[in-house]
Amino acid sequence: MNLRPVFYINGILLSILAISMSVPMMADWYFGSSDWQVFFTCIIITAFFGGAMVLSTAGLTLNISIKQAFLLTFSSWFVVAAFAALPFYFSSLNLSATDAFFEAMSGITTTGATVIVGLDHAPAGILFWRGILQWLGGVGIIIMAMSILPFLNVGGMQLFRTELAEREKALPRATRLTSSIGMIYLALTMACAILYMLSGMEVFDAVVHAMTTISTGGFSTFDSSFMHYDSSLPQLVAVVFMILGGMPFVLYLKAVRGSFRPLFDDPQVRWFLLIISGVSFVIMVRLIFFRNFDLGHAAVTSLFTVVSTMTGTGFVDTDYNSWSSFSTSILLFLMAAGGCVGSTTCGIKIFRFQVLYEVCRVQVKGLLYPHGVFLPYYNKKPLPPDVPVSVMGFFFVYALVFSLLCMALSLTGLDFTASFSGAIACLSNAGPGLGPIIGPLGSYQDVPEMAKVLLAGGMLLGRMELFTALVMLSPTFWRR
Repeated sequence: MNLRPVFYINGILLSILAISMSVPMMADWYFGSSDWQVFFTCIIITAFFGGAMVLSTAGLTLNISIKQAFLLTFSSWFVVAAFAALPFYFSSLNLSATDAFFEAMSGITTTGATVIVGLDHAPAGILFWRGILQWLGGVGIIIMAMSILPFLNVGGMQLFRTELAEREKALPRATRLTSSIGMIYLALTMACAILYMLSGMEVFDAVVHAMTTISTGGFSTFDSSFMHYDSSLPQLVAVVFMILGGMPFVLYLKAVRGSFRPLFDDPQVRWFLLIISGVSFVIMVRLIFFRNFDLGHAAVTSLFTVVSTMTGTGFVDTDYNSWSSFSTSILLFLMAAGGCVGSTTCGIKIFRFQVLYEVCRVQVKGLLYPHGVFLPYYNKKPLPPDVPVSVMGFFFVYALVFSLLCMALSLTGLDFTASFSGAIACLSNAGPGLGPIIGPLGSYQDVPEMAKVLLAGGMLLGRMELFTALVMLSPTFWRR
């Protein structure tokens, strides 16, 4: 296998990462923290390796094969996380290598699980770096979902290859499409930051929270997350932009170009908003009648928690760990469900549940009318024959990987609640789990070292849609 294209693109990504480190370096210098020297050193190290990869493959014609695309997808997330961990490891926080890698992987995959306690007093550069990692990871997820996964036939994603091909005349080419999506992503981030400032946040906190909101990452500048604020205005701003981050960004591009109809006709968006509305209402009613919340507080808390959980953001404004088992069970399902394809969210994705529903509907009709011919549909079009098989395969592999990860975590000494919820939270890139250890008021700091390694691996698998990484375990993949 020719690895030169893989090295070349990884080199570009490391160069971008090195440039990004200059922002937290300036923040530390401005606020008087000596950690600016750490970032300066990490910039040199990262730029050296990134530049070496780019220069050693200069003049290369990028013509990437399927095998190279699989390897590139895996290596890029892993390599970026490894170099992104350097500032955490060398900073004044004194994190271990495992903790630094866990934090970096959680950041770049927009998981939001953290091992850092004392964020209120952490160096400004580290807080900014956590936000930048999630912001970069968010835009990377969108690009991967639009330009790579549909052509790798991962878990039914080939369905969106057809849609992109049909939109080729209406949308720019791949590079222009990526830049256009990036501009929309940046514009939404700036709008979110401004509204956060208007809602009462300090400028620094507003910028960091804006980056981690639109990327549905969930890193905060406070240990208590949104419980730090007494007003409900920051929560309402977060709800709006978490929802925007959970919907397909390609639809925003069409809306900017004057076509708003696809934004409302997309079946993923309708299901996404319907689930949020329905579950928020159910939890709101339970909070009013069983926990004596007033109507306004119950409405904001239920909506914020449901949106934060389903989009995998992981922001917290209440201790939902103390809610009834019914409510927490729903939240666990929402963690696994995730948002829409082409968004910054992870999880199983809405469209796969839609495909599964169509397959079940056709099976039931086939039982009722044995001589009838019924086809599963998606977005008013018949599904290609390979999509239902791919989607059902993804559900099986997701359940298998979740089960193995849960059992492996229990072997490290974690209790059932932490193992079960931690496996879902990290495999779905959702952040906090349940229980006193990794729940909404806890962190992953006290988790055993081996468990942190397993959870970081779960984050990587979840972000890569499982098959993209698992396919490389096959000996056939490495044969010529």
